[in-house]
Amino acid sequence: MSQLLPYLLVGIGGFLGANARFVVGTWIGSTVGTRFPLGTFVVNISGCFLIGVLGTLIMERLVARPDHVQLLLAIGFLGAYTTFSSFEFENHALFLDGEWLTATLNIVLSVLLGLVAVRLGVLAAKAWF
Repeated sequence: MSQLLPYLLVGIGGFLGANARFVVGTWIGSTVGTRFPLGTFVVNISGCFLIGVLGTLIMERLVARPDHVQLLLAIGFLGAYTTFSSFEFENHALFLDGEWLTATLNIVLSVLLGLVAVRLGVLAAKAWF
């Protein structure tokens, strides 16, 4: 059972995070009708706040089982809620370590190449199907 525990924690957290993303995104989308993707924006920003709180608590060991909390909440819940929070937390760590160039490259390349990858995926899907 102990070998399965990490998978269960990530799975439970992922289930809850994916549903939280759906609920928040749907509620905001239906409440505020706008072309701006406000639901995704709110999910991303709230996820960044939450990973800042959780990351600090886990790293400073203010919780009893930091490995279990990280699996359940940081990787499972926030991983399903938004990967943007992990992206921002990692860049924050790079900036704190004085790795300004690495952080800047990660931000710029992730955004630009991510857009290119989406476009290539759209083109591939249209060509294949």
